[in-house]
Amino acid sequence: MTAEAFLSHVLFAGLLFLLAWSVTRWMVHHTAFLDIPNERSSHEQPTPRGGGLAIVLAFLLGLLMIAGIGDRVQLSQVYFIGFLLAAYSIALLSFLDDLHNYRFQVKLLLHCVAIIAVMLSGVVLDQLALPWLGLTELGLAGYALTFLWLLGLTNAYNFMDGIDGLAASTAIIVSAFFAIITFWQGSSFVYLASYTILAGSAGFLLWNRPPAKIFMGDIGSTFLGFTLGCMAIIAARYDASHTSFLVMPLLLLHFIFDTMFTMARRILNGEHPAQAHRTHIYQLLVQSGHSHGRVTLWYAIAAMLQGLAAMLMVHIDGGARALMFLPFILVYTIIGCYVVRLARRQGILPTDQASAKQHQ
Repeated sequence: MTAEAFLSHVLFAGLLFLLAWSVTRWMVHHTAFLDIPNERSSHEQPTPRGGGLAIVLAFLLGLLMIAGIGDRVQLSQVYFIGFLLAAYSIALLSFLDDLHNYRFQVKLLLHCVAIIAVMLSGVVLDQLALPWLGLTELGLAGYALTFLWLLGLTNAYNFMDGIDGLAASTAIIVSAFFAIITFWQGSSFVYLASYTILAGSAGFLLWNRPPAKIFMGDIGSTFLGFTLGCMAIIAARYDASHTSFLVMPLLLLHFIFDTMFTMARRILNGEHPAQAHRTHIYQLLVQSGHSHGRVTLWYAIAAMLQGLAAMLMVHIDGGARALMFLPFILVYTIIGCYVVRLARRQGILPTDQASAKQHQ
């Protein structure tokens, strides 16, 4: 990259940062949509919500500017338009959810609609490097895997947006590492889209850092989960970089693990997995006495370590890349079990299945 091109990218990111910062600032002082504290809240004062709109607008402007580059993005127009329409469909549906607070079943249906839309445009994971099997054609299984990946990550990111700064700081770190890795591997579109997310999330985070003056809302968290999930597929199959699909799951492993660990624990305790709760690992840490800032910092450190691991993973051949997940999963399992045990000692969690069922 020439110095002139690098400077233009920095100015581009700066423009999107200022846009996101300005939109978020306006919402802090003028929005009438407030998140009123309840028994499941981690905040005590009514706080504006829906600030993720700033991230969505910055990304929209960024994609439109990327589209203006033309053939330099090296991405088929069909995939580009399908991705754009699906991403903003889920943003619109999530904004309506922020306004009307739909039931979980309705949210799930809306997510499925957006996912099917992007899959119909052709964004499907049809190949995957598997341990011991190498590069494998997935066939029809690719559609099922794509659907489950996008649905799972969209909701996991939404579930993890529960304390100040956590979702936005993770988006910054993940998109930064994804931009670096895909750029190394010759990306154009995904590299540009990644630092578009980085700039928008950074502008929002200045108002969302602890103590938050505004919350992201579903419009931001579901949008980020869905968009990052789509970008993982696009980078692997349609972008010039052909970056391993496994990079994004590794970058977001702490979010994915927290969600799956919590869901498994609740099911084993006889709790309904779709019922609202405050028992994710990060929420238990806060309830155990740690501040939002400290917990967010711990998760940011985890994200950075995962980013460094992802930078190493792309230099490993084929299915052996999956082995990079094992150390993190082992450490996160130990930490998760410790946090749950500590929460039970402090009376935050029930100590047996019978007491858990009493809270259903």
